[in-house]
Amino acid sequence: MSNIIVLGAGMVGSVMARDLSEKHDVTIADINKVTLSTIKKRQPQLNTLELDSTDLDALKSAIEPFDLVVCGVPGHLGFQTLKNIIEAGKNVVDISFAPENCLELDYLAKKNNVTAVIDCGVAPGMDNLLLGFHKTRMDIEYFECLVGGLPKARKRPFEYKAPFSPIDVIEEYTRPARFISHGRMVTREALSDRELVEFDKIGTLEAFNTDGLRSLMFTMKDIPNMKEKTLRYPGHVESIRTLRASGFFDEEPIQINGMEISPLEFTSKVLINEWKLKAKEEEFTIMRVTIRGQENGKEKEYIYELYDEYDKVKHETSMARTTGFTATAIAQLLLKGKFDKDGVFAPEHIGGHADCCKTVIDYLEERRVRYRLDDNTLS
Repeated sequence: MSNIIVLGAGMVGSVMARDLSEKHDVTIADINKVTLSTIKKRQPQLNTLELDSTDLDALKSAIEPFDLVVCGVPGHLGFQTLKNIIEAGKNVVDISFAPENCLELDYLAKKNNVTAVIDCGVAPGMDNLLLGFHKTRMDIEYFECLVGGLPKARKRPFEYKAPFSPIDVIEEYTRPARFISHGRMVTREALSDRELVEFDKIGTLEAFNTDGLRSLMFTMKDIPNMKEKTLRYPGHVESIRTLRASGFFDEEPIQINGMEISPLEFTSKVLINEWKLKAKEEEFTIMRVTIRGQENGKEKEYIYELYDEYDKVKHETSMARTTGFTATAIAQLLLKGKFDKDGVFAPEHIGGHADCCKTVIDYLEERRVRYRLDDNTLS
């Protein structure tokens, strides 16, 4: 049994802590005492710790006794928190999805003999892992990930609920989307190249460009075509484009009755009620990963599909399950010494290492997060 600390007691953090506590001694830390108290009542086996992760001395003191840190702090705190954990000499699995390039901390992890694995979610995360697995076995020509989390009940005008802060979702709608086409990086505005895609169980969804390739832009440079698109119910893109074009996502403050107000912050405050998942509200995660290329002299195509729903027994959201269990599976790899290299690694590095990919998929299968594979020989 290992001693693990989970930083962040949000929707995903609490699920990761609960899952890891089945085999390990787990402490969950957060700045919010009310949240910690609620978790303790629901999951009495967990230890709780009130902690401000931005307080460097407090953070380093808090994590010192632990064998592994699982980091689930908000994205805007992610890079600095990860840096501080590495400087403290602790192995870490991270799902903060910081906007910065965390691979830049590789030198620091090597210096401190630390194994750090970043972006350990569903996407980024599992799609990277699958790509890394096939990259060691074939010459990949094409990679595409379509992914989204949606409520079962559709409510106009957005037909969407956010599993995390609206301001983080809005960033997906404003940050230029980068992808690789014919060996060159292409940049388009977010929400562009909208297309309709059919899925079993769900029917028609719309897919559009977002800046989701992240580490793959740097680790898989020799793959000539790579893109990631976000999935929503049809019509969502037009609603968001209207808000964006009207200035609701602008960061520059405007004057209203003598007060300065940021349109982005205002919009986020308004949408948090519209987009917030209600208690026990049913939602689902859907993903399709397509990998195509040459394998043993033949043109091969692998298509992985995920459909996962809200857990009505444990009352855990699908997005928390599919994200959190990927991270806890990778945490188990580190704890068992199946991946023990020093440095900062993305999931694609894990996928290409020994039998790690199968171990993670089996771990998820045990928790009813199932990736269905179709493989085709095209020529």
